[in-house]
Amino acid sequence: MWQRIQTLYLLISTALIAWMLFADKADGVRYTDYIPYLILLIIITILNVIALTTYKARVLQFRTAILSSIITFALQAWLVVDYVVVWEELVFKFSAIFPLVACVLDILAARNIWADELMVRSASRLRAAKRARK
Repeated sequence: MWQRIQTLYLLISTALIAWMLFADKADGVRYTDYIPYLILLIIITILNVIALTTYKARVLQFRTAILSSIITFALQAWLVVDYVVVWEELVFKFSAIFPLVACVLDILAARNIWADELMVRSASRLRAAKRARK
């Protein structure tokens, strides 16, 4: 499990999103103060943990990584809209770009998961062809 690069991508993505649960969006304003942000952060964290722990079911892992990246991208878009609306009043912290980084990491993980799945299918097909020749 830990020797695969996609596990590292998913772990870093999970850590970034989990960090946002405790970080400030701006001075004195936390992400968890706004309930929709809190719900999205919890959903994304749960999806990333599911993707981390389902390494034997690669198709499920791939689907949860993709779903997590889509929801993370939506969170990032919402943060951008929130920033545009209140850009004169609040100064956003560095943690506001964590969803973007997590989204990219989720996509990279999904890409590597799918490559592993294709490799396993190819090896299975070769083994089946070898057995059929005997």
